[in-house]
Amino acid sequence: MSVTFTRRRTAAAVLAAALLVPLAACSSSDAGRKDTGGAKSSGSSSGAPAASLTVLAAASLTDVFKTAGAAYEKSHSGTKLTFSFAGSQELVAQVSQGSPADVLVTADTKSMDKVKADTGAPAIIAKNRLVIATGEGNPHKIAALKDLAGTRLKVVLAAPEVPAGKYSKQILDAQRITVKPVSQEPNVRAVLSKVELGEADAGLVYRTDAESAEDKVDAVEIPDAQNAIAQYPAATLKDSKNAEAAAAFVAWLSSPEGQEILQDAGFQKP
Repeated sequence: MSVTFTRRRTAAAVLAAALLVPLAACSSSDAGRKDTGGAKSSGSSSGAPAASLTVLAAASLTDVFKTAGAAYEKSHSGTKLTFSFAGSQELVAQVSQGSPADVLVTADTKSMDKVKADTGAPAIIAKNRLVIATGEGNPHKIAALKDLAGTRLKVVLAAPEVPAGKYSKQILDAQRITVKPVSQEPNVRAVLSKVELGEADAGLVYRTDAESAEDKVDAVEIPDAQNAIAQYPAATLKDSKNAEAAAAFVAWLSSPEGQEILQDAGFQKP
């Protein structure tokens, strides 16, 4: 009896030891998974550090940055982008007031220059041009800038402190055309909205804005000799708590992938 009992105890011990081997392996695998999960917060599949980034961007970038953001997050696992779109003058005010953010992208270099003490070195990521946005089908048969001076037309422009407003004033003044707008809007997308809704007969917007609403407005091209070139600088903010990740996103905007998305949306090469 004692021999049988001893054999049973020995067999049980061998079985227990055998069972412990896969358990130990599982424990080691779990630990590895935990370590990997912890590392995910400090790195991404692309090699850039993972982070939650807040990007302050000019209103005219609204549509293209939504597309770009989705593409960036897909190729940079662990990175989350939150965009805040407004007129460049509003974005500059936010930065000056210490609003927490990581990246700033404006629709002109002058706006960026106003906060150069708060940013890293900016890089031009795209260019744009103005067009005349009219109601669908161009019911008033607007063909050129000079037509905007017509007293029967309801024309809306961006406010003078907005980049699109500055460019509009620049080209109208150069052609000695006097336009009395029915309203001056805080950003270019508000100008586009007025035309879309039929609250204005025409407005000066960026070519990309008109293309984003091509089923609702028509775009009348302005000859290059009468037009202005809008430049979009992007820069990291010095107070960013995610400096490396912010710099990676700014650099990506100038990469082949980022440039393809911008140019597919109608923006021009830097």
